[in-house]
Amino acid sequence: MSRLYGDPIEVWVRDGQPARFVWRDRLYSVRQILDHWVVAREWWKTSETDPGERRFWRVEAATGREIGTYELRFDTASEAWLLIRAWD
Repeated sequence: MSRLYGDPIEVWVRDGQPARFVWRDRLYSVRQILDHWVVAREWWKTSETDPGERRFWRVEAATGREIGTYELRFDTASEAWLLIRAWD
């Protein structure tokens, strides 16, 4: 079962991929990239000339011994990261 969040997060990147992130004041270390995909933003939904992309990563991450699966999103136009989904 998964839950949707859409919470802003702080992410550290290594080799173009998320390596660590902070969500709800907890530091998560990415153990494995499970999936990665890119979605082009629709030009008509933005006022910018370059609408950018949304880059998604599904990762396995841990805080100490607790391991979970999380979906992260990076918006290239705003350069903002969000935690979109977490699996129980």
